[in-house]
Amino acid sequence: MKQAYIFDMDGTLFQTNRILGHALEDAFDFLRMNGRWSGATPLAEYQAIMGVSLPEVWQTLLPAHSDEERMCVDRTFQDALIRHIEQGHGALYPGAEATLHALKEAGHRLYVASNGWKVYLTAIVRQYGLDRWLDGVYSIEDVASSQKSDLVAYILSGHQLTEAVVVGDRISDFTAAKVNGLPAVGCRFDFSNEVELEQADAVIEDLQELIQLDLKAITL
Repeated sequence: MKQAYIFDMDGTLFQTNRILGHALEDAFDFLRMNGRWSGATPLAEYQAIMGVSLPEVWQTLLPAHSDEERMCVDRTFQDALIRHIEQGHGALYPGAEATLHALKEAGHRLYVASNGWKVYLTAIVRQYGLDRWLDGVYSIEDVASSQKSDLVAYILSGHQLTEAVVVGDRISDFTAAKVNGLPAVGCRFDFSNEVELEQADAVIEDLQELIQLDLKAITL
Protein backbone atom coordinates (compact mmCIF):
# COMPACT_ATOMS: atom_id res chain seq x y z
CA MET A 1 0.00 0.00 0.00
CA LYS A 2 1.20 3.50 -0.83
CA GLN A 3 1.95 5.94 1.96
CA ALA A 4 -1.06 7.96 3.08
CA TYR A 5 -0.75 11.64 3.98
CA ILE A 6 -2.84 13.15 6.76
CA PHE A 7 -2.76 16.94 6.50
CA ASP A 8 -3.70 19.60 8.97
CA MET A 9 -5.76 22.36 7.34
CA ASP A 10 -5.17 25.69 9.14
CA GLY A 11 -1.63 26.93 8.70
CA THR A 12 -0.69 23.89 6.61
CA LEU A 13 -2.84 23.77 3.47
CA PHE A 14 -4.90 26.92 4.04
CA GLN A 15 -3.50 30.37 4.82
CA THR A 16 -5.84 31.03 7.73
CA ASN A 17 -3.83 34.12 8.66
CA ARG A 18 -5.42 35.93 5.71
CA ILE A 19 -8.89 35.85 7.26
CA LEU A 20 -8.32 35.10 10.94
CA GLY A 21 -7.96 38.70 12.12
CA HIS A 22 -11.03 39.90 10.24
CA ALA A 23 -13.22 37.06 11.49
CA LEU A 24 -12.01 37.42 15.06
CA GLU A 25 -12.71 41.16 14.93
CA ASP A 26 -16.28 40.40 13.87
CA ALA A 27 -16.67 37.98 16.77
CA PHE A 28 -15.41 40.44 19.35
CA ASP A 29 -17.46 43.27 17.85
CA PHE A 30 -20.45 41.09 18.70
CA LEU A 31 -19.32 41.06 22.33
CA ARG A 32 -18.63 44.80 22.32
CA MET A 33 -22.10 45.58 21.00
CA ASN A 34 -23.52 43.60 23.89
CA GLY A 35 -21.31 45.29 26.46
CA ARG A 36 -19.37 42.11 27.15
CA TRP A 37 -15.93 43.14 25.88
CA SER A 38 -13.74 46.22 25.95
CA GLY A 39 -10.25 46.73 24.64
CA ALA A 40 -8.41 45.21 21.72
CA THR A 41 -9.30 41.98 19.96
CA PRO A 42 -6.95 39.24 21.27
CA LEU A 43 -5.53 38.20 17.90
CA ALA A 44 -1.99 37.57 19.16
CA GLU A 45 -3.34 35.39 21.97
CA TYR A 46 -5.28 33.31 19.44
CA GLN A 47 -2.29 32.99 17.12
CA ALA A 48 -0.20 31.72 20.02
CA ILE A 49 -2.57 28.80 20.66
CA MET A 50 -3.47 28.09 17.02
CA GLY A 51 -4.04 24.39 16.56
CA VAL A 52 -6.16 23.70 19.64
CA SER A 53 -9.89 22.99 19.37
CA LEU A 54 -12.28 25.94 19.24
CA PRO A 55 -13.87 25.21 22.64
CA GLU A 56 -10.35 25.48 24.09
CA VAL A 57 -9.83 28.73 22.16
CA TRP A 58 -12.88 30.38 23.68
CA GLN A 59 -12.16 29.06 27.16
CA THR A 60 -8.70 30.63 26.88
CA LEU A 61 -9.76 33.94 25.35
CA LEU A 62 -13.03 34.30 27.29
CA PRO A 63 -12.44 32.68 30.69
CA ALA A 64 -14.98 34.88 32.48
CA HIS A 65 -17.78 34.42 29.94
CA SER A 66 -20.59 31.89 30.04
CA ASP A 67 -20.78 28.81 27.84
CA GLU A 68 -23.77 30.37 26.07
CA GLU A 69 -21.78 33.51 25.26
CA ARG A 70 -18.87 31.45 23.99
CA MET A 71 -21.22 29.53 21.72
CA CYS A 72 -22.63 32.78 20.31
CA VAL A 73 -19.12 34.09 19.70
CA ASP A 74 -18.16 30.82 18.02
CA ARG A 75 -21.16 31.00 15.65
CA THR A 76 -20.33 34.61 14.78
CA PHE A 77 -16.70 33.66 14.19
CA GLN A 78 -17.59 30.67 12.00
CA ASP A 79 -20.02 32.71 9.92
CA ALA A 80 -17.35 35.38 9.40
CA LEU A 81 -14.70 32.82 8.42
CA ILE A 82 -16.97 31.24 5.84
CA ARG A 83 -18.02 34.62 4.47
CA HIS A 84 -14.39 35.64 3.96
CA ILE A 85 -13.58 32.29 2.33
CA GLU A 86 -16.48 32.60 -0.09
CA GLN A 87 -15.52 36.20 -0.89
CA GLY A 88 -12.07 34.99 -1.91
CA HIS A 89 -10.11 36.63 0.91
CA GLY A 90 -8.32 33.44 1.89
CA ALA A 91 -5.80 31.37 -0.06
CA LEU A 92 -4.10 28.01 -0.11
CA TYR A 93 -0.37 28.02 0.54
CA PRO A 94 1.85 28.33 -2.53
CA GLY A 95 2.37 24.91 -4.05
CA ALA A 96 -0.53 23.30 -2.18
CA GLU A 97 -2.51 22.36 -5.29
CA ALA A 98 0.57 21.17 -7.17
CA THR A 99 1.65 19.08 -4.17
CA LEU A 100 -1.74 17.44 -3.68
CA HIS A 101 -1.97 16.74 -7.41
CA ALA A 102 1.51 15.18 -7.57
CA LEU A 103 0.94 13.00 -4.50
CA LYS A 104 -2.44 11.85 -5.80
CA GLU A 105 -0.99 11.09 -9.23
CA ALA A 106 1.69 8.99 -7.52
CA GLY A 107 -1.05 6.85 -5.95
CA HIS A 108 -1.02 8.16 -2.39
CA ARG A 109 -4.21 8.54 -0.35
CA LEU A 110 -4.74 12.02 1.04
CA TYR A 111 -6.75 13.07 4.09
CA VAL A 112 -7.33 16.13 6.24
CA ALA A 113 -7.51 15.93 10.05
CA SER A 114 -8.51 19.29 11.52
CA ASN A 115 -9.62 20.79 14.81
CA GLY A 116 -11.95 23.02 12.77
CA TRP A 117 -15.70 22.52 12.45
CA LYS A 118 -17.13 20.60 9.48
CA VAL A 119 -18.97 23.58 7.98
CA TYR A 120 -15.73 25.56 7.89
CA LEU A 121 -13.72 22.75 6.32
CA THR A 122 -16.48 22.19 3.76
CA ALA A 123 -16.28 25.86 2.75
CA ILE A 124 -12.52 25.59 2.12
CA VAL A 125 -12.84 22.34 0.19
CA ARG A 126 -15.63 23.77 -1.95
CA GLN A 127 -13.89 27.11 -2.60
CA TYR A 128 -10.68 25.48 -3.86
CA GLY A 129 -12.01 22.21 -5.26
CA LEU A 130 -9.87 20.15 -2.91
CA ASP A 131 -12.13 17.13 -3.33
CA ARG A 132 -10.28 16.60 -6.64
CA TRP A 133 -7.45 15.12 -4.59
CA LEU A 134 -8.60 14.43 -1.03
CA ASP A 135 -9.92 11.01 -0.09
CA GLY A 136 -11.49 12.30 3.11
CA VAL A 137 -11.82 15.44 5.23
CA TYR A 138 -12.27 14.92 8.95
CA SER A 139 -13.20 17.37 11.68
CA ILE A 140 -12.70 17.07 15.42
CA GLU A 141 -16.50 16.78 15.46
CA ASP A 142 -16.06 13.26 14.07
CA VAL A 143 -14.71 11.95 17.38
CA ALA A 144 -15.96 12.13 20.95
CA SER A 145 -12.92 14.00 22.24
CA SER A 146 -10.98 17.19 21.59
CA GLN A 147 -7.73 15.35 20.91
CA LYS A 148 -6.35 15.32 17.37
CA SER A 149 -4.58 12.05 18.19
CA ASP A 150 -8.02 10.42 18.47
CA LEU A 151 -9.06 11.94 15.15
CA VAL A 152 -5.96 10.57 13.41
CA ALA A 153 -6.62 7.15 14.98
CA TYR A 154 -10.17 7.34 13.66
CA ILE A 155 -8.89 7.97 10.12
CA LEU A 156 -6.34 5.17 10.33
CA SER A 157 -8.92 2.68 11.56
CA GLY A 158 -11.69 3.77 9.21
CA HIS A 159 -9.52 3.39 6.12
CA GLN A 160 -7.35 0.47 7.30
CA LEU A 161 -4.21 2.54 6.81
CA THR A 162 -0.97 0.84 7.80
CA GLU A 163 1.45 3.46 6.54
CA ALA A 164 0.84 7.19 6.94
CA VAL A 165 2.56 10.46 7.73
CA VAL A 166 1.05 13.47 9.48
CA VAL A 167 1.78 16.89 7.96
CA GLY A 168 1.09 19.93 10.12
CA ASP A 169 2.43 23.05 11.77
CA ARG A 170 1.66 22.81 15.50
CA ILE A 171 2.32 20.54 18.45
CA SER A 172 -1.16 19.00 18.24
CA ASP A 173 -0.19 17.57 14.84
CA PHE A 174 3.15 16.21 16.00
CA THR A 175 1.63 14.72 19.15
CA ALA A 176 -1.12 13.08 17.11
CA ALA A 177 1.53 11.50 14.91
CA LYS A 178 3.60 10.19 17.80
CA VAL A 179 0.62 8.82 19.74
CA ASN A 180 -0.34 6.83 16.65
CA GLY A 181 3.20 5.68 15.87
CA LEU A 182 3.50 7.81 12.73
CA PRO A 183 6.22 10.13 11.46
CA ALA A 184 5.43 13.86 11.49
CA VAL A 185 6.43 16.49 8.94
CA GLY A 186 6.42 20.02 10.33
CA CYS A 187 5.61 23.04 8.17
CA ARG A 188 7.58 26.16 9.03
CA PHE A 189 4.71 28.46 8.05
CA ASP A 190 2.78 31.36 9.61
CA PHE A 191 1.67 29.84 12.91
CA SER A 192 4.56 27.45 13.49
CA ASN A 193 6.68 27.56 16.61
CA GLU A 194 10.38 26.64 16.54
CA VAL A 195 10.23 24.82 19.86
CA GLU A 196 7.25 22.79 18.67
CA LEU A 197 8.89 22.05 15.31
CA GLU A 198 11.64 20.24 17.20
CA GLN A 199 9.04 17.51 17.83
CA ALA A 200 8.61 16.88 14.10
CA ASP A 201 10.67 14.21 12.35
CA ALA A 202 11.30 16.48 9.37
CA VAL A 203 10.65 20.16 8.70
CA ILE A 204 9.75 21.77 5.37
CA GLU A 205 9.41 25.40 4.31
CA ASP A 206 7.45 24.75 1.11
CA LEU A 207 4.74 22.15 0.59
CA GLN A 208 6.33 20.99 -2.65
CA GLU A 209 9.26 19.65 -0.61
CA LEU A 210 6.90 16.82 0.35
CA ILE A 211 7.02 15.46 -3.18
CA GLN A 212 10.75 14.74 -2.95
CA LEU A 213 10.95 14.01 0.78
CA ASP A 214 12.40 10.60 1.58
CA LEU A 215 9.75 9.29 3.94
CA LYS A 216 11.71 6.09 4.60
CA ALA A 217 14.43 8.20 6.15
CA ILE A 218 12.03 9.61 8.74
CA THR A 219 9.85 6.55 9.35
CA LEU A 220 9.81 5.70 13.05
